[in-house]
Amino acid sequence: MHLDELATKVGEELGVTGWISVEQDRVDLFADATGDHQWIHVDAEKAASGPFGATIAHGYLTLSMMPIFLGPFMEFDGVAMSLNYGVDKVRFPHPVRVGSKVRARVSVVSVEEKPQGILLTMGCVVEIDGVDKPACVAQPLALLVRG
Repeated sequence: MHLDELATKVGEELGVTGWISVEQDRVDLFADATGDHQWIHVDAEKAASGPFGATIAHGYLTLSMMPIFLGPFMEFDGVAMSLNYGVDKVRFPHPVRVGSKVRARVSVVSVEEKPQGILLTMGCVVEIDGVDKPACVAQPLALLVRG
């Protein structure tokens, strides 16, 4: 799709990603990267008797997976580069237990002309396989620089 067609997609779902398994090694690496070693994330034995029955992914880990989720939907003709611009309205309604699979539904929320290019606001709902509530609901923003 060409960048100039993006405005016609406001309010539409662009698609759904495949499932990605969230395993303990990913959680541990994220804990090391951020310094957040809270037991609910990294201590499987203690977490087994905790409130979630297992270790859970950090909410920010789920959010940090946005490039994986959005990547397949960010290829537009007429774009020289895409820059992360921020994230609006982030919520973590349900924890992701380690061993769960997640995927995302991606939609176009708004398209705004800026001097540098197009500011694209997407809707991203991260679903957990077998769970009714989403893991994360967010509106990532990307600045699409014309090329």
